[in-house]
Amino acid sequence: MSFKSILQDVKGELGSISRKGFDVRFGYGRSRSHRVVQDCSVVVDAFKQSCWANMPPELLRDVLLRIEASETTWPPRKNVVACAGVCRSWREIMKEIVKTLEVSGKLTFPISLKQPGPRGSLLQCYIKRNRSSQTYYLYLGLNQSSNDDGKFLFAARKCRRPTCTDYIISLNCDDVSKGSSTYIGRLRSNFLGTKFTIYDGQPPNAEARVTKCRSTRQVNMKQVSPKLLAGNYHVAHISYELNVLGSRGPRRMQCVMDAIPASSIEPGGVAPTQTEFHHSGLDSFPSIPFFRSKSIRAENFQNDQKEGLLVLRNKAPRWHEQLQCWCLNFNGRVTVASVKNFQLVASLENGVAGQEHENVILQFGKVGKDVFTMDYQYPISAFQAFAICLSSFDTKIACE
Repeated sequence: MSFKSILQDVKGELGSISRKGFDVRFGYGRSRSHRVVQDCSVVVDAFKQSCWANMPPELLRDVLLRIEASETTWPPRKNVVACAGVCRSWREIMKEIVKTLEVSGKLTFPISLKQPGPRGSLLQCYIKRNRSSQTYYLYLGLNQSSNDDGKFLFAARKCRRPTCTDYIISLNCDDVSKGSSTYIGRLRSNFLGTKFTIYDGQPPNAEARVTKCRSTRQVNMKQVSPKLLAGNYHVAHISYELNVLGSRGPRRMQCVMDAIPASSIEPGGVAPTQTEFHHSGLDSFPSIPFFRSKSIRAENFQNDQKEGLLVLRNKAPRWHEQLQCWCLNFNGRVTVASVKNFQLVASLENGVAGQEHENVILQFGKVGKDVFTMDYQYPISAFQAFAICLSSFDTKIACE
């Protein structure tokens, strides 16, 4: 049997697993708009009993390498996730093969959504708003000529409270609640909608704290602070400048990234990279991280006030005399004028200048009545970018 035929047979059997397992458990067959990036925890006994279970390690690694290299987009990339769910040995190989989002530029496992985006290029996503249910859905990519909604990434639900507003963020579009096993974090605003705090249910520095405990004895999740698991750790603060004089112009915003050092945007700089979730709800093998992290661990950034924190500010637009409006160059990604549109760049407070200061780290803009594009890159993650964009949806009477 040729190597090409072996590869085709493995893909075919993985495809059968995907249809039987992924479609039932993760909603691939129910609706195009409800495709969840989830870790494969499907029991695949049939596959384990097949001839591929006893494949020589060298040949198996070569097959898995080719599968990972060939399945670069979704939905075919679910085969890569299926490989990681076959058994522990397959998972060990896949966690070595699949690189972090920063390096590969490819979203694969759920943890990819908590990792810094790719360097040097914007990862294109878009947000769909449902006004009636006050929910927001984040998808990977946007093809205007296709009826496919793209790859579902996150869902958020707006919850109004007497003194604030919460946006609960989840990996599951059907269970957007803080008590869900797929709860990721939340965004909370003040009463005026001018200041926001992003709370992370799985902060990057949590790994450092657990690892520190493991150096002395085996630790289970009960030994980790309940406050940590409850998602009460803030990772960013967003503020909108008050417009007390009622002057014309777009909103002015600033984001202080509490978990990212200012040095991350410099050549050779690094940002904390989370390599695993810290509870078993999203990981069928909780003791094994998805990736072998080659970045500096998050503990190196804890309490490091000397470097300072990364501060993002909206890029100043230019007034267009002929069009009589404020303009920004979104490179064709934004088509509808809106006060919500923005581009974020590193603030001069970070000591950056020139090209580093001009690089857009996050851009958000309107393309339809309830459709908005969201493009981001290193050093922020999809979760952080989505939460920042959600702040733009909130009513800001004092800022306009």
